Amino acid sequence: MTAHPPAHPAPPAPAHPALRTADPELAALIGAEERLQADTLRLIPSENYVSAAVLEATGTVLQNKYSEGYPGRRYYEGQQNIDLVETLAVERARALFGVEHANVQPYSGSPANLAAYLAFAAPGDTVLGMSLPMGGHLTHGWGVSATGTWFRGVQYGVRGPVTSEGGGRIDFDEVRDLARKERPKIIFCGGTAVPRTIDFAAFGEIAREVGAVLVADIAHIAGLVAGGAHPSPVPHADVIATTTHKTLRGPRGAMLMSRATHAKAIDKAVFPGLQGGPHNHTTAAIAVALREAAAPSFRDYAHAVVANAKALAEALLARGFDLVSGGTDNHLVLIDLTSKEVPGKVAAKALDRAGIVVNHNTVPFDPRKPFDPSGIRIGTPSLTSRGLGTEQMPRVAEWINRGVSAAAKGDEEALAAIRTEVAELMAAYPAPGLATAG
Repeated sequence: MTAHPPAHPAPPAPAHPALRTADPELAALIGAEERLQADTLRLIPSENYVSAAVLEATGTVLQNKYSEGYPGRRYYEGQQNIDLVETLAVERARALFGVEHANVQPYSGSPANLAAYLAFAAPGDTVLGMSLPMGGHLTHGWGVSATGTWFRGVQYGVRGPVTSEGGGRIDFDEVRDLARKERPKIIFCGGTAVPRTIDFAAFGEIAREVGAVLVADIAHIAGLVAGGAHPSPVPHADVIATTTHKTLRGPRGAMLMSRATHAKAIDKAVFPGLQGGPHNHTTAAIAVALREAAAPSFRDYAHAVVANAKALAEALLARGFDLVSGGTDNHLVLIDLTSKEVPGKVAAKALDRAGIVVNHNTVPFDPRKPFDPSGIRIGTPSLTSRGLGTEQMPRVAEWINRGVSAAAKGDEEALAAIRTEVAELMAAYPAPGLATAG
């Protein structure tokens, strides 16, 4: 795939005149963040760049409205326009993902998942989810989360050895055995560090066998699903939960989608069960992002994200890195740095100084502590949004290789040299919607 600058280059930098006058200190911090996002290589798989249109929608007068309830059933008057905004977002979600029902009000991914609990389980009920150290999410019943405190969380994992081609993948024998033994009310599939295709059909079969509600958490891969670069959970899951940023390139919000039979339970759980008035400015930005995701160019983007991740994984393997599951099928690559003799946190902080933004992350069966783990997690949504293609991935892999080596040696000069090279490449690929204020 040939790399090319984005079809819609970044607009001229806005001056933020009102903010600069009212709060110059905060305006300066925002300007610093704009510059940081402009000249660094952002590889955190849960981050992305939104379009100028999405940014504009989040800053409109819709912020001024309270709108408890749903379109046509509000507790405040003056909702003539708000009802239409929310209805537009709902209709676009239904069309894009092919679902019968959509709720666009959840404030973020964790409240969306909590709504699924409220809709289908009672405190103390058993839920089955992927173990956090194996790649799952806190809200899938992990102990430190409210979901693991109020519900009885049972976790499944992956097969070892984790860095082999056949290892590091969900152990469906374990999932089935646990489901039959524990009879959970809810089964969660999806996670935050899962580099392989999620077999929604297999999860659906197990959930039906034990009478559980299957919740597919596609927060990380929603954009890939929308763009046809990952199989859809719609035929198999009772409920689909997702954030609207990450690969979907929308604002920081969330959605719940379901079959029509679950619509009432889902809506009631969101409001009044967990939330008050929706954030209407976010709803508007979600509507914009869904419209963008329905365009043919977004399909190209989703497939390019996966192509870049595969190319980056191959380049890292060629440089002696150990990858969980031996590679990737989606946007995410999970690297085990044990063989490099550099802890994940040390490597992540060194790479940050080199202008390469990643996060330290546990790997399955990690002997190290979660805040000082063995791995780093990287992804390609952001760099793909900037127009980088597969031919740039060996260069990115080499920067990571040099950065990890410099971290092991404490070589700050090498990190500074990488930082300069990264900034030069980023200057050639401006991000859509990103202001570069001076």
